[in-house]
Amino acid sequence: MAKIKVTQIKSTIDRSENQKRTVRALGFTKLNQSIEVEATPQIIGMVNKVSHLVKVENC
Repeated sequence: MAKIKVTQIKSTIDRSENQKRTVRALGFTKLNQSIEVEATPQIIGMVNKVSHLVKVENC
């Protein structure tokens, strides 16, 4: 599968608990952190839920 690079660009402070848990489940621990993940349908769905908090790039 293809890989995508996801970077957290906004904080989860003052966000709903579901959004905080989704960002944490993606693997983020701090702001401006980048991770590379497989582009599975589950990951794409999680990224879409918090698209206003992250930036996505193709690898």
